Amino acid sequence: MTEGFEMLRAAVVLAGLLTTLMTGSPACASDTPSHPTASVTRDHSSWTVVLTLDRDVPVWGFTASSRMREGQPQWRPLQWRFETPGVVLDRVGSHDVIRSTDGAPVPREVKLSLTPASAAVVAAYDPALVFSDGAVAMFSGQFDVFPLPSIEAARDLPEDLNGLDLDAEATRVTWRDTRGPVLFQGRRVDGATAADAQTYVLFGEAGLEEHPAIATVVDPEIPQWVREAMTAYAPSITAFYAERLGDGPLARPTIMASWKGPTPGVTSMGGSVLPGLIVASFEGEGLVERTESLVDMARWFIGHESAHFWLGQVVRYEAARDMWITEGGADLMAIRAAQALDPRYDHRSAVQREVDDCLSLASGGGVASADTRGEHRAYYACGAVFALAAEGAEHRRSGGDWFDVLRPLIDANRQDGVLTRVEWLDHFEDLAGPEARTVIDSFLDDGAPDPRASMARLFDLSGVRYRVEGERLILP
Repeated sequence: MTEGFEMLRAAVVLAGLLTTLMTGSPACASDTPSHPTASVTRDHSSWTVVLTLDRDVPVWGFTASSRMREGQPQWRPLQWRFETPGVVLDRVGSHDVIRSTDGAPVPREVKLSLTPASAAVVAAYDPALVFSDGAVAMFSGQFDVFPLPSIEAARDLPEDLNGLDLDAEATRVTWRDTRGPVLFQGRRVDGATAADAQTYVLFGEAGLEEHPAIATVVDPEIPQWVREAMTAYAPSITAFYAERLGDGPLARPTIMASWKGPTPGVTSMGGSVLPGLIVASFEGEGLVERTESLVDMARWFIGHESAHFWLGQVVRYEAARDMWITEGGADLMAIRAAQALDPRYDHRSAVQREVDDCLSLASGGGVASADTRGEHRAYYACGAVFALAAEGAEHRRSGGDWFDVLRPLIDANRQDGVLTRVEWLDHFEDLAGPEARTVIDSFLDDGAPDPRASMARLFDLSGVRYRVEGERLILP
């Protein structure tokens, strides 16, 4: 898993407001819509999309226009074919656009056909997950469009559209499958309509299992041990989190796991989190045969990604510099949950790895600015160390654990959905005292010239036991 990539994607998604509406049948667009709409239909093996636009402009841009990996062509021209005369798909600057061939306004209704396929996009969500049984999960955001007055205006757009006024309401997308219901936000429905849902909509089965705590969608050809880990562990861990932390963002979230095959020389587990949904991708010959270390890796992976339903969606950080709150917190959540659910799990080694990694990264500068140095791992490792210190102080006070630290922080911020650095540190100071808070402030803002001494002081103040071996702090 590429951790910085995961958080970049998660941060982009969680910055917007989620506004969704589920319906029993597709909504019909009026002749004069007040916002763009899209109707996506699978009819057996054929896919069609009808875009209905709300104004007369010569160019429409796509908000989801991420580039492919180096040397590969853009994905939309390979998968989309416009059937409306006089309308073409073009790449202008950093964005895919629809334009008219003669410079006139694009027709208010544009029809296209699709051939969904996996695509190796960079720092964004794949437009489709294609499963071995023919099921397809479509990313909702690929149909979001915004108006532009000219090709020149499209060329002048920055690659990152965050913060720009795009002068358009979110595209309302309707999903329908003539074969049967679609899976939308963990539920099978005959049709779904959503604006800015930021999710995947599943057409077909793909090994769907509906549990009380979570729906799992696992590629039928994925290695059996991975299937067992997903279908057994994911429901257990989400139920555990709900018991310890209260309600998650949805009554029943979803996890989708695709299989890219036994690629030689590869052992890969990758994932990202959207509202109420984990998207996981497994690949490589290294995953074909089950080993205990792979099972531990898979369980930690599922635990970390599932943790973001609470620490990342119920509450999120205020700014990217504070991602240590969610990433380090999710790391310790995954470790403690695995420890509780599987007595065989080696939680000591997992926590020790966080300590060792934080020590190796803290001397180069403040954790809050790690992104500028390309040291994304610092958010995870040092964030977990700070969580460990909070847990130590809570255990000293009440006998509690990390979940007992988190529960009041989450409950206090459910309404605004933001857990700030100040709120986290205020709570920590109540547990461990002002000097311990000052140590974390220094780690965050300046780094530590002597990370071992600073971390040892933090542990002393918060009640975390350790011993010194050379340059390392060893936990019991």
